[in-house]
Amino acid sequence: MLESLEQTLPRASYLDADLYRREYDAVFRPGWVCVGRAEQVPNPGDYQGLRLGRESVLVLRHEDGELRGFYNVCRHRGAELVAMPDTDMRYGSFGRSITCPYHAWNYHLDGTLRAAPHLPVEPGATQLHTVRVDEWGGFIFICLDDRRGATLAEALGPGTDRIANYPLAELRTGASIDYRVGANWKVILENYNECYHCGPVHPELCQVVPAFRQGGGSELDWDEGVPHREGAYTFTATGTTDRAPFPGLSGTEKTHHKGELFYPNLMVSLAMDHVAAFYVWPESVAETRVRCDFLFHPSELAKTRFDPSDAVTFWDRVNQQDWQICESVQRGMQNPVFERGYYAPMEDYSLDLRRYIQACLDEYH
Repeated sequence: MLESLEQTLPRASYLDADLYRREYDAVFRPGWVCVGRAEQVPNPGDYQGLRLGRESVLVLRHEDGELRGFYNVCRHRGAELVAMPDTDMRYGSFGRSITCPYHAWNYHLDGTLRAAPHLPVEPGATQLHTVRVDEWGGFIFICLDDRRGATLAEALGPGTDRIANYPLAELRTGASIDYRVGANWKVILENYNECYHCGPVHPELCQVVPAFRQGGGSELDWDEGVPHREGAYTFTATGTTDRAPFPGLSGTEKTHHKGELFYPNLMVSLAMDHVAAFYVWPESVAETRVRCDFLFHPSELAKTRFDPSDAVTFWDRVNQQDWQICESVQRGMQNPVFERGYYAPMEDYSLDLRRYIQACLDEYH
């Protein structure tokens, strides 16, 4: 029986630090990586600083309303434009220009040099190193290495059409939770990509969505959405809420759950009244940073009685169950007898990650 099953990536892909660095350079540097929500940099001069691996970048709002991206390094002596000694993310505002804290070289919000104190340097003589930035559904994406030449739309693929009815660009963050997971980032994505584990790992979730445990999740229709139990229609402990459905949803979308994984690092789980968006950022071969943003419609956020805790508490329980089992997988794979695992037939979606990783490595080398 096992001989007929597809095999996972080999052990080294989850445990070897050198392979992790090659994989990161092949997957994350040329990929469109989701870094957060555009609402977090709403005004000209507002910025987000983010550390990705060994690199840090800045995404800011220009005077024309567009997003711009730069490496977080001054062209003079390499100082950080925004100091990030003890954090992986920082938000703030530059005002009308960017000033390096070391020698006060000053840049316009488009990255061109504005002035260098006490030096006869012509304005515009140099420019900050740029990073490609684009936006979809209110999410910000950056691309550190554009050798693929792919647009964001090409990278996201047909998944955007499957969830086109959800007003993602209009939604706003009502709560966020940051996690550090002691597991390789691929373990987390593989776990998200199948529901074979849902019965054993998520009893509360399966009370709301019994289809997740039926047949090991072998007959789930993610294009149509997965039905809740009778009388339930959202991801809370009761399966109900006082929040209204998003405008524009189909009848099925008001009672079914949808989910999409956009490689390499955005996982989106959609209910009729809220969206849980997960950003997966690898820290090392065996550690991953995950932020979960809970998105709601502005009309709900504006209500004096707005309370996201029914969704947030339920999701946090489900998330903690996922992280614990992923960390167990990471520890288990360290046993020398483990060489590689197997994909059961209902884990076909996890195979996509294997093919995606291999294609990126083949292209890189």
